[in-house]
Amino acid sequence: MHVVDAVHTRSSIRAFLDTPVDDQVLRDLLVDAARAPSGGNLQPWRIYVVNGESMHRLREFLPTQPPLEAGEYDIYPKELVEPYRTNRFTVGEQMYATLGIPREDKAGRLTQFARNGDFFGAPAALFCFVDRRMGPPQWSDLGMFLQTFMLLAVDRGLATCAQEYWSVRHGAIRSFVGAPEEEMLFCGMSIGHPDPDAPINTLRSERMPLDDWARFV
Repeated sequence: MHVVDAVHTRSSIRAFLDTPVDDQVLRDLLVDAARAPSGGNLQPWRIYVVNGESMHRLREFLPTQPPLEAGEYDIYPKELVEPYRTNRFTVGEQMYATLGIPREDKAGRLTQFARNGDFFGAPAALFCFVDRRMGPPQWSDLGMFLQTFMLLAVDRGLATCAQEYWSVRHGAIRSFVGAPEEEMLFCGMSIGHPDPDAPINTLRSERMPLDDWARFV
């Protein structure tokens, strides 16, 4: 697969089949994704993988923990200005439209949001932590690592969904995976085979026109 094809094929999948993912495939993807660039070659990502039996145990563990807790960082700025506010609003409306959930159906939207906590049915997941002593440049390194992993997953016939949702369940995840206190949870990622019959997987989020955000000087 050409890189550009992987870029255009990748999307955030929110309905997975229960088809297992082999541990060796995940190991290979992680090794290859670690070729992602990082400033000074710090390689600040710290990854914890759950798959198969450990995913089963995690699904049993999570309901025993607090459902949500205060996040250790702001997922979005407290006051979004344009065009960012509209971008976020639009993709939310488009996602719920694929499910036939209108804006006034708050219960339906909350039910869909809660599916984050079940990894949208995915059989495998990873959690990306970073040393608390790292700064914004290293957080950008995490993004490059995660994007590289997601593109490589497409090449292996897998789908993913990066989930900052897990940043508000950091205590439960830290306890389960055994991450030390000096590591901060950035996000989780659901991994598996996409359900081809799920309407939500048809969502293709829009991108702003090039001239709205790029200038050739």
